[in-house]
Amino acid sequence: MPDLSDELRALADDMLETMYDAPGVGLAAPQIGILQRLVVMDCVKGEGETPRPLIMFNPEIVSSSDETNIYEEGCLSLPEQFADVTRPAEVEVRWIDRDGNEQQEVFDGLWATCAQHEIDHLDGKLFIDYLKPLKRQMITRKMVKMKRELART
Repeated sequence: MPDLSDELRALADDMLETMYDAPGVGLAAPQIGILQRLVVMDCVKGEGETPRPLIMFNPEIVSSSDETNIYEEGCLSLPEQFADVTRPAEVEVRWIDRDGNEQQEVFDGLWATCAQHEIDHLDGKLFIDYLKPLKRQMITRKMVKMKRELART
């Protein structure tokens, strides 16, 4: 279990703010250069719906459904790149919340996809790792080109 210092709680709060500003539905600490097993997410997207920000320290998927879903995924780490990714439709996730309490919940739909996507970041995986080689190469080339163009400015 992580030492939930005030510094880690402040980091989680900052990450939520960054995620909402992006705008995105999830963000993992490694995406902002911090090597902590910390994920934030909120998949409530409807106008007028109450946000449901989740802060997850040490999240882990404890079970996955055999049934799958396909969602078009994007990532703040790969700007303006999107692709359809097949993942389990339901996942059960266990984590430590902001107050140090263990939580466990079954997620489905976009929540399940987001949880898997963000936990993948903690394990060094990106959504493009699930794509066929040609599609992955196309996105990788675009990112290399974008990086070169940014380096020139």
